[in-house]
Amino acid sequence: MEGSNLAAVWLTLKLAAIVTILLLILGTPVAWWLARTRSRMKSVVGAVVALPLVLPPTVLGFYLLVAMGPNGPIGRTTEALGLGTLAFTFPGLVIGSVFYSMPFVVQPLQNAFEAIGERPLEVAATLRAGPWDSFWSVVVPLARPGFLSGAVLGFAHTIGEFGVILMIGGNIPDKTRVVSVQIYDHVEAMEYAQAHGLAGGMLVFSFVVLLALYTFNPPSLKGIRG
Repeated sequence: MEGSNLAAVWLTLKLAAIVTILLLILGTPVAWWLARTRSRMKSVVGAVVALPLVLPPTVLGFYLLVAMGPNGPIGRTTEALGLGTLAFTFPGLVIGSVFYSMPFVVQPLQNAFEAIGERPLEVAATLRAGPWDSFWSVVVPLARPGFLSGAVLGFAHTIGEFGVILMIGGNIPDKTRVVSVQIYDHVEAMEYAQAHGLAGGMLVFSFVVLLALYTFNPPSLKGIRG
């Protein structure tokens, strides 16, 4: 594999790993709130989280690009902090990927939290466990399949992104050129052999991920709703 392909693969894996960690940190409280709340805002928040499932990636990427630009709210904030704009940077890719892959982590977690029910938490309360202790000692172990599916699906989905990545990050070697964009470059240059190599690798990877989830963790897949 040539150097540019290896660089794209490494950047893609780095992006997917960082995004997956952030999604688990940010998505867990969102999923817990959606699973437990009776607020009228539940439907609105759930719809916002699920929006990337039906919204064209280029549309989401366009609005994120505008928001991160020099005239956007995020861009103005980062420039005021001396960070410059996030468009066409790796941190910008991370932010865009978090938004785009959010439902693939939140929905399996929400489904797992809802499946736990009230009884285990009531038992923990009778043993004088506080909310924080109950969550870590009762909820997290019981929801482990949801965490596993959310992490794997979030990672795999980030690796396969294209539209959002291209809109926010462009095509900068070693900075924003991930595998999906590299494949696009090879096709444009009519380098079909190299495109086949990368595309075939992504196809095998995606199949293995889904096969493993359907084989070892099938219940949590019910959390993905389009």
